[in-house]
Amino acid sequence: MNEQLAKTILKIFVNNPFDAYNHKQIASRIGANTKRERQEVIRCMQELAEQKQLVEDDHKGKYKINPKNINDDLVPHSYVVGTIDMKQGGKAYVIPQTDGQDPTAAPSEDIQIAPNNTHHALHGDTVRVLLFPQRKMHKPEGQVVEIIKRAKTRFVGVIQKQERFAFMVSDSRTMPVDIFIHSDDLGGAEDGEKVLVQMTDWPERMNNPVGKVVKRLGRPGDNNVEMQSILAEYDFPLEFPAEAEAEAKKIRRPTKKEIASRRDFRDVLTFTIDPADAKDFDDALSYRKLENGHAEVGVHIADVSHYVKPGTAIDREAYERGTSVYLVDRTIPMLPEKLCNDVCSLRQDEEKLCFSVVMEMDNKGKVHKTWMGKTVICSNRRMAYEEAQAVIDSGVSDGTDVADAILALHGIATVLRTARYKSGAINFESQEVKFQLDENAHPIGVYIKESKEANWLIEEFMLLANKTVAEYIGKPKSRSSKAGAQKSVKTFVYRVHDEPNPEKLNTFVEFVAKLGFSMKVGSRKALAESYNNLFRDIAGRGEENMIDTIAIRTMSKAYYSTENIGHYGLAFPYYTHFTSPIRRYPDLMVHRLLERYLEGGTSVNKEEYEEYCKHCSVMEKKAADAERTSIKYKQAEFLADKLGQVFPALISGVSKWGIYAEIEGNKCEGMIPIGSLKDDYYMLDEDNYQVIGRRHGHTYKLGYPVNIRVKRVDMLKKQIDFELVEDESSRKPIKPTKPNKPSASGKTRKRRRSTK
Repeated sequence: MNEQLAKTILKIFVNNPFDAYNHKQIASRIGANTKRERQEVIRCMQELAEQKQLVEDDHKGKYKINPKNINDDLVPHSYVVGTIDMKQGGKAYVIPQTDGQDPTAAPSEDIQIAPNNTHHALHGDTVRVLLFPQRKMHKPEGQVVEIIKRAKTRFVGVIQKQERFAFMVSDSRTMPVDIFIHSDDLGGAEDGEKVLVQMTDWPERMNNPVGKVVKRLGRPGDNNVEMQSILAEYDFPLEFPAEAEAEAKKIRRPTKKEIASRRDFRDVLTFTIDPADAKDFDDALSYRKLENGHAEVGVHIADVSHYVKPGTAIDREAYERGTSVYLVDRTIPMLPEKLCNDVCSLRQDEEKLCFSVVMEMDNKGKVHKTWMGKTVICSNRRMAYEEAQAVIDSGVSDGTDVADAILALHGIATVLRTARYKSGAINFESQEVKFQLDENAHPIGVYIKESKEANWLIEEFMLLANKTVAEYIGKPKSRSSKAGAQKSVKTFVYRVHDEPNPEKLNTFVEFVAKLGFSMKVGSRKALAESYNNLFRDIAGRGEENMIDTIAIRTMSKAYYSTENIGHYGLAFPYYTHFTSPIRRYPDLMVHRLLERYLEGGTSVNKEEYEEYCKHCSVMEKKAADAERTSIKYKQAEFLADKLGQVFPALISGVSKWGIYAEIEGNKCEGMIPIGSLKDDYYMLDEDNYQVIGRRHGHTYKLGYPVNIRVKRVDMLKKQIDFELVEDESSRKPIKPTKPNKPSASGKTRKRRRSTK
């Protein structure tokens, strides 16, 4: 093949991916005028078709580009594969995938896609994008030419019926089109009813996809309907398959033979510490003093892998779910209730099978010996965090063994926590919004849950167990020894967290500098210290929510992988998730692999487990999104009967559409439309995160206190509108206050983020 000619021909097709051309049209475009030149064009196009770089169109003799099979040697870097992020109005961005690609093959920035160039792609789809020649001072731009994989094909929304057909109007802000439904495919759904719709087709020349109703959910506004809608929107099943439930019913408690084969901790002081309303207890701590002055600390984790075997119906369903989902008023478990709340749950005064990490430690947190293996325990006490916190707050034992153990473990945990931050761990934390619900699950109160030393006690020992297991598998004892070399290549499931993108980090540093905060980025340790100081200084201020959000976006996201790159946020070279197999499938995989390798088994297939890791990372994100959506719904519901009421708030964001404000004390956020500010014509000063009145120069800036009135609540869209209650003090910034010095324990009032 004449490669130069092939490249010239392909460029025409590449630049016109939806058009079809015959050889005469191509010859005319490239100036092939002689018979010999035209014959060469015909031959070249036929060869490109044989290579499947061109595909024949509906009209014989006409060809189109085949985006699935472009030869990069002929047309380098014309296409990028990525995930589409759909915005309201149809505009979109594609986030390029870089794994396994030459870094020069894709721009570092997201690719902007105009509404008429999305080619029927929807939010989250994996797409192939044709890059346009980049214009000066513009973001990279492109056109979707192929949908490689749909992120989802089921959508939740409200039916709008016409005479012979209907449309489903989606609940999601990222769904830019309604779904057309023929009257025969309504499944009995009525006008105004909320439904789950399966998208079945999207003809090339239709503006709307076609679908059919697969489940009627009920009337909008009903709490159960709305919670089920959220689960369905994020593709979480509403019930367990009958086969999985049948398997669960057959599971029995451990036999004497099973118990006898394990290390026995039933006579060792053991207890659980969990939220007061918890039903599944998947971790417990044991404690005993040793004659040499050290302490034996056991981290005991429910042995789910003993009951859930690979390939069973329960295992298949647990893998598909990937995780339990925690909505405001309910938990959607990863495992059937018989397992998660009964057989596997480490309930008080019941013999339970565990997989344990047992460590001999001194009071400075140094681990002298470690043992890992299968155990049997019997929890002596089920404690709520509040009970454990009361013991820690008193600082004095009430004479019980459990109180003595909590105080001793608190001392070790404090040392571990302090050492972790000194070594460069970053204190990513967020305030957790909780609701007081009445008997109908209606929110009658909103409050911020405090995380205290009792929470950190459990956290530190869970982190230590996770790190210990990951080091055992991933860290060779001696790279020169055969045993070390063999250990280093064994496939394992790690929880990894990459270092921040330098470009995003620099942008963030400039952002906080404009708000009066400085950060050092010279070294990893200096950066971690700067982050921790920043999070401490912004606590309780109006800027907190936005800075927290942008800081998290600056950092890479934690995910599961067989490739260990360490955990940047925790400053751990080796880290995994071992401690929650009742609610996280990766932990169940870790248990199976650890048992296999402890028994001398060979390594599992790396590619296979990497796919498992990717799936679990995706499901984890979906669960987090569903949880946030349920919180937004409940916040809207909480304010729905408070129209006209006035609340103190802090400005939490600014945009060209309006000012975002967050009510103090409950973090309910709404928008004050720019058009509602009647005293002046306000303009957005994006660089300084404020809006300024053109005539009088009044400013509303990020972090300023304001008084707001609840004007409108749209519970279906989960949107809240405020209006400003004029008060001169609302134009004044909050005066900077000196941050509170942390106590010896490093006490703050937040919950750790899920970057771990």
